[in-house]
Amino acid sequence: MKSKVWFITGASRGFGFEIAKAALAIGDKVVATVRSQPEKLANELNSENLYVIVLDVTKEEQAKQAANQAVTHFGKVDILVNNAGFGLLGAVEEATDSEARTSFETNVFGLLNVTRAFLPLFREQRSGHVINMSSVVGLTSTGGWGLYSGTKFAVEGINEALAHELKPLGVFSTAVEPGFFRTNFLDGSSLQSARTVIEDYADTAGQMRGVASFLNYRQPGDPAKLAQAILKLAASPNPPVHLPLGRDSLNYVNQKLDNLQKEITEWNDVILSTDHDDVQK
Repeated sequence: MKSKVWFITGASRGFGFEIAKAALAIGDKVVATVRSQPEKLANELNSENLYVIVLDVTKEEQAKQAANQAVTHFGKVDILVNNAGFGLLGAVEEATDSEARTSFETNVFGLLNVTRAFLPLFREQRSGHVINMSSVVGLTSTGGWGLYSGTKFAVEGINEALAHELKPLGVFSTAVEPGFFRTNFLDGSSLQSARTVIEDYADTAGQMRGVASFLNYRQPGDPAKLAQAILKLAASPNPPVHLPLGRDSLNYVNQKLDNLQKEITEWNDVILSTDHDDVQK
């Protein structure tokens, strides 16, 4: 099989690093982006099949330039992994406008910048796969994760539309929804906490701060195994639109489905009562 070319944002650590390492290990080529210190990642992965680019995904022109550099260097790109982003922990009311906007700027608009940079190429090729690293909280939210969930819910909506729009062109789009994986996501390098703390939310968002601190480096998910799952996803001729990863993620998603179905059943008469009388029952 011909080697594939990956473009992975946020590759300096965590999922991005593990996916890049796994792709290089099977002989694929990788364009990896970092915010700074490209030589550090180049030394850590140490492969002639690696090309490291400095990219701030919030800068649209940089994203376009990075896409052009990738194609110039390797001749094509087959897989785009939108991985760059960061978490924001805090009650919805606790997060300031600035904190919320900064989160959306990277997690949503940054993803859009990079995706738009590559879609003309994928359409021209009539092939390609956009893999959007979402989160289980992109499918089901809870206290403390509202703003971060908001960014990932947005990614989920974008991804579903992309999958529908691109499939007739031979291009795929998948949202990956990991649960808690043992990366440095919770140690402050990728997770920010709202600066404002409101005591009334101590039992909800406040409790979640304690949970996040306790889980740091105790998460059940293995990031190296996640990277292997992403390789299988990229190799599939018919990839899914959604891919929850981790037993905890699957449990949370099933709880969401059960709760949603329960609410629909309880409110079924009200749901059906809002149509015009001339609509066929």
